[in-house]
Amino acid sequence: MTTPIRLTDRKRLAILQAAASQFRAHGFDASSMDKIALQAGVSKRTVYNHFPSKEELFAATLLDLFESAAAETETPYLPAAPLREQLETLLRRKLRVQGTRDFIDLARVAIAEAVHAPERARPLIARIGAREEGLTLWIRAAQADGRLIAGDPLFASTLLQGQLKAVAFWPQVTMGAPPIDAAQQAQLVEVAVTMFLAYFAKTT
Repeated sequence: MTTPIRLTDRKRLAILQAAASQFRAHGFDASSMDKIALQAGVSKRTVYNHFPSKEELFAATLLDLFESAAAETETPYLPAAPLREQLETLLRRKLRVQGTRDFIDLARVAIAEAVHAPERARPLIARIGAREEGLTLWIRAAQADGRLIAGDPLFASTLLQGQLKAVAFWPQVTMGAPPIDAAQQAQLVEVAVTMFLAYFAKTT
C-alpha cells in the first residue's frame, strides 16, 4: 500500500520544483521568493516556513537535484557479474541523468554562485561531499572483493567521472555545447571503462 503524501510534503515539493525552475531560468540573484511562491501556488509565508532564506532554498534545491541524480544512478556491486558490464551500466545511467537540460542549467547556476559567492557555496559543497556517491561505493565494494587494486575509492571514482565530465558535462555547462549523442555516449563509456580497468582491475 502506497503511503499518501502529506500536504506539507506536497507543498515543500512544489516549492523545490518552482525554485529549481526559477533558478534555472533567472539565476540566483534575479530569482525571488515572491516569484517562487507564485509559481508553487503557495503563500510567501509558506515558503519561509519551509526555508528561512533564499540561500537555504537554493541549497535545498541543489541538494534535491543531487539526491535525485544519485538515486537514479545507484547500482549495487554484484560479485558474480563482470566488472565491465557493471561499470558500463552505471556510467550510461550517469550520462543519461547528468546530460539533461535541467541538470545542466542548474549546475551552471551553482557553479556561477561558487565563483561569485564562495562563502555561500562552501557549506553546500561540504553537505554534498558528506554523502558518499554511488560510484565510490561500488568501487569500494569491488576493492573489498579483491577485484580492483587497493587504494582510495574516492580518488578512483573522481578519475573515472572526470573522463565523462570532460566530454559530456563541462563543455555543455561552460560553453553551451550540445549534449553528446547516443553513439558518442557509447564510445565515451567504452573508452572510459577500458582505461579504468586497465589500471585498477586486478589481474589473475
